[in-house]
Amino acid sequence: MEEAQNEYQQILRRHQREKKELQACIMAMKSEFPEGNRKKRKQLLLDMARLETELKQKQKQELDDLRSMLTENSNLGSVTKDLGNMDLENQHPRFLRAKKRPEMRVVLERARLDKLTEAQVEKLTQYQRDEEKRLAVILESRNLEVKEIPADGHCMYCTIQDQLTVGDTVESLQACAANYMRSHVDEFLPFFTESETGVPYTYDDFLQYCDSVEYSTLWGGQVELRALSHVLQTPIEAIQADAPILIIGEEYTQKPITLVYMHYACDLGEHYNSVKPQELEAGAVGGSPMSLS
Repeated sequence: MEEAQNEYQQILRRHQREKKELQACIMAMKSEFPEGNRKKRKQLLLDMARLETELKQKQKQELDDLRSMLTENSNLGSVTKDLGNMDLENQHPRFLRAKKRPEMRVVLERARLDKLTEAQVEKLTQYQRDEEKRLAVILESRNLEVKEIPADGHCMYCTIQDQLTVGDTVESLQACAANYMRSHVDEFLPFFTESETGVPYTYDDFLQYCDSVEYSTLWGGQVELRALSHVLQTPIEAIQADAPILIIGEEYTQKPITLVYMHYACDLGEHYNSVKPQELEAGAVGGSPMSLS
């Protein structure tokens, strides 16, 4: 039984590595987006969606094959039951509602992109360029510039990690946010409702959401930023192109962590980037490198 469980865990770890490798591949493909060739750009988007679908189907088949093999061996029946129970726990309706939010968002966005006309693709590209220009002006006034963060579902946490001097990992930041929210239910629960129906979350719904924050690639937002601001006892500011700077945790006095919130940066949704000191142009006179402190 222990051997089968170890094999199951090894497969899950390999699946995580494969997902990260695919995200790196997708980022490389995005860097090749042509400026003027709209057809090629759209084809690259379709290729990325196809690669993600193929990987998901392959990983699902591997897990199904493992369960089938265990089922055929009567001596391992208890292990098959245990593995089945693992899946049943993940099939709890409340867990699925929390888990499906980022997945459904990506699916719907891909479907929308597939239907875009060339004129619409060009319009979206123009939105991206305009947003980048407006953000550049805001950041330049503060002697900052954008530092690109990969669009891998963890961008908000990666941005915070990028600006921390201690060795926090994305996983530890997710866990800290989730644990703080679990410990302060009354502070956060009133802000949660079902997006489709507007029905307020129950206590169990909220705990399932916190589990998704800690254990999945659920995209972070203002709620998680609020939790991390309390955990780090540091203000967090989000710079946007078309809205005032959002400051979370104003009660703290440390130098704020600065995020750049972009509506159009990524073809599959919003995105957070980090910032860095503005680089001096070649030939600039004197001065030492700037720092965030």
